[in-house]
Amino acid sequence: MNIRTNILLRVYLAFGLIVMLAFAVFFKLCHLQFAQGKKWKAMADSLSTRYVNIDAARGNIFAVDGSLLATSVPEYELHMDMLAGGIADDKVFYSKVDSLAMKMSAFFADRPAGEYSRILRDARKDSLRYQLIRRRVSYQDLKKIRKFPIFNLGRYKGGLIIVQQNKRILPFRTLAARTIGYNNANVKNPVGLEGAYAEYIKGESGKRLMQRIAGGVWMPVNQEEEIAPKEGADIISTIDVNFQDVVQNALQKQLIISNADHGAAILMEVSTGEIRAVANYSKVAPGEYQEKFNYAIAGNQDPGSTFKIASYLALLEDKYVDTNTMVATGTYPIPGHTITDSHGSIGVVTVKKAFEESSNAAVAYLVNKNYKNNPSKFTDHLYDWHLNEKLQLQIPGEAQPVVKNPKNTSWNKNMTLPQMAYGYEMQLTPLKMLSFYNAIANNGKYVAPIFVREIRRLGNPVEQFKARVVNEKICSDVSLKKMQEMMEGVITEGTGKNIIYNPLYRIAGKSGTAQVADANKGYKARRQYQASFAGYFPADKPKYSLIVVINDPKNGYYGAAVAGPVFREIADKVYSSDLEMQQNVPTHYVGNTQLPKVKTGNMKAVQQVYSKLGVKPLYASNTPRAVDTSNGIPSQEIKYKRGTVPSVTGMGLSDALYVLGNAGYKTTVRGSGLVARQSVTGGSMIPKGSRITLELE
Repeated sequence: MNIRTNILLRVYLAFGLIVMLAFAVFFKLCHLQFAQGKKWKAMADSLSTRYVNIDAARGNIFAVDGSLLATSVPEYELHMDMLAGGIADDKVFYSKVDSLAMKMSAFFADRPAGEYSRILRDARKDSLRYQLIRRRVSYQDLKKIRKFPIFNLGRYKGGLIIVQQNKRILPFRTLAARTIGYNNANVKNPVGLEGAYAEYIKGESGKRLMQRIAGGVWMPVNQEEEIAPKEGADIISTIDVNFQDVVQNALQKQLIISNADHGAAILMEVSTGEIRAVANYSKVAPGEYQEKFNYAIAGNQDPGSTFKIASYLALLEDKYVDTNTMVATGTYPIPGHTITDSHGSIGVVTVKKAFEESSNAAVAYLVNKNYKNNPSKFTDHLYDWHLNEKLQLQIPGEAQPVVKNPKNTSWNKNMTLPQMAYGYEMQLTPLKMLSFYNAIANNGKYVAPIFVREIRRLGNPVEQFKARVVNEKICSDVSLKKMQEMMEGVITEGTGKNIIYNPLYRIAGKSGTAQVADANKGYKARRQYQASFAGYFPADKPKYSLIVVINDPKNGYYGAAVAGPVFREIADKVYSSDLEMQQNVPTHYVGNTQLPKVKTGNMKAVQQVYSKLGVKPLYASNTPRAVDTSNGIPSQEIKYKRGTVPSVTGMGLSDALYVLGNAGYKTTVRGSGLVARQSVTGGSMIPKGSRITLELE
């Protein structure tokens, strides 16, 4: 062979070797991919781990009396490791799988036992380590499931994998639901206390090590958290659950009767500014109302005649009128419009009488006459009272008040001032209006409403809140006294006489009726009205202020007739339930043959109730239950040694939470009823901040 032939032969041999090597590599890849792919993929998965967040239990939201308004309860997702140590032997597994299937079928009642058996057997054949058994399982159900065949072999041997989650519940369901609110990652704007105090409530997430297994499923490496989550802080609100129930029921009932579009009602404690109840309802179907929008803090509208207290207060403060000043009623013409009293003229009457009968013509005339040449003097009063400013509430969503002044481009020199006098050409929320009424009741001290009294972490106060003073004194004592008398006159002599007057206690207030614009159609479309009533009680020693606003009622529209019954019902029930307001209730002492049934709890409070009812307590006895004879009822306060766990067995939930919270312990609640068991026995010494589980039955 010549040199050229030799070279070509070598090239062909090299090329052949390359081709053969390529085929060998390709064959090996195919073998790995198809013949051993499952094996190597499983191995790769088993080496893949990661940490995932464990959501912390959100802090509780309490009512002012310690009742739970919102809490987190444990909810469980159950999986099964089909290769767990206790069932590694096929004989053990297959001897009990049908019994387990029968138990699951009977308990869950969603599929036949045969189907459950097939699912479990198939999972066993596939060697699944994380077979889903059930989602959203309660603690009570979990206790029963743990006793099922196979699962009862033990924590690890039976293969039951328990993943705890936290479910947010409202124990009182719809009670104060909009005020409690929610914090949803999918919702842009936070709602209520849950949204406003999310940073406190949400706590700190923990970590759990997870391992990826065949099929891309992630399962816990162990059943314990690697880093335990830190629970959120608790919010102590100002809401009273009993008053909240009264307010919601009264408002909803009247909305149905009047076939209204929506409404709001707010109950506020005069001296503290604490909101005791707030209800908001929107019509969702004929005769059906739900809380969809917080009209109380975001429902900006013309307030109507309830605003007249501001107009008359300005007139009194500037000494333009007195309560006995005479004024004409009926009509008052202004350029381009005639202001008319809906009930017609009652002639020339005193300012007090014009206020009591809610004459629009009278107040428009008085304000226009005295401030026309200097309208800023009138609006300056409104700005000095901060009616144009937000209340800086503790919950989000407050609307910006709109109160005009002569510098506004929309100011009409002929119409704006007289129409402002009776509550038009401005935008105020019900809570903004109520806060001003509350200032009248509070001897002129204007405080901003509050919804949260305290934030606690591990039973210890983190932050405490008191009402912010908006205006220390809105007017002179002389003007204030006259305004208070005029507001009482509304109930005894005016528009509220036949609807709101109660001979047992004194009420002061003012009705309001306003025509409101229909969306973008303005005032010329179908007439829509807003009926309202605002005031306070008892008038001689005010404790609560209250406003009721009902929008677009179809059956009547006057404030006193539509909103008045709601005001009266709420005021009557609040007054009757608050023993401190009842000064002259006759007491009748009678012999008792049977002790009223009471729960274990705060005996001081029980004794106070007994005292008001005329049941005599006998403090020297060592037993909390006995029959009242001539000697009285024996009772004993529950006591515990400082630094030890109180015994709360037998208590109702609110009392148990109150006692344990004051002692510095966190609680987890399971079940309903009275406390049957507590995880740490009374008298034990454990650190403050420790968690105690209460089981209720």
